[in-house]
Amino acid sequence: MNKKKIELQVLNISNSQAQAGAYAMVLGEINGMRQLPVIIGSAEAQSMMIEMRGIVPPRPLTHTLFASVLKVLGATLLRVLIYKVDNGVFYSYLYMKTEETILRIDARTSDAVALALRMDAPIFIYDDILEAECLKTEHSITPTQQTDDAAADAATQKKTLKQLKEALQNAIDAEDYERAAQLRDIINQHKKPSSNPQLSSSASFLRLNVLSSLN
Repeated sequence: MNKKKIELQVLNISNSQAQAGAYAMVLGEINGMRQLPVIIGSAEAQSMMIEMRGIVPPRPLTHTLFASVLKVLGATLLRVLIYKVDNGVFYSYLYMKTEETILRIDARTSDAVALALRMDAPIFIYDDILEAECLKTEHSITPTQQTDDAAADAATQKKTLKQLKEALQNAIDAEDYERAAQLRDIINQHKKPSSNPQLSSSASFLRLNVLSSLN
């Protein structure tokens, strides 16, 4: 059975306020309100921002070079698909076409998006992944999502799930998407019955460097 796919576009790339070298890439649902923050590294962020701003560097960057090689070889990037997420790491496929052959290639999401920008290819994500990982505004939270679990902020002070959601909304309003991504992950951890609030909070912040290299 074919899963529903949602097309995304790059809305914003902002530098991390908490960790040097990390950036938050915000993907937005086309014709929709949901937004998906993905933590990426500085090299990938720079590559995307250069392309989005129409800047032509004196020598081709890695993603530009790769796109040029693909075009010379007659390969077309049909689409990018974000097909899985695991503990804050997003996994993507590149769907390439060469003559009559369609190839599926595994790639980091940041590299896949950087190529999509250069080769004018659409970016898709499965709807269930977007729904589970997107930033939700306060108005989209339903009573069934409320729990009595405690959570911890950056200073490991305990907060209720409601307070975490309020902090998430404040981060979205302030366009601090890197912090919003961290809060989203903490909230998702607290929805799991076996989660440990203090460990979940610590893990969310400690793995920021790891996420920037894996996404």
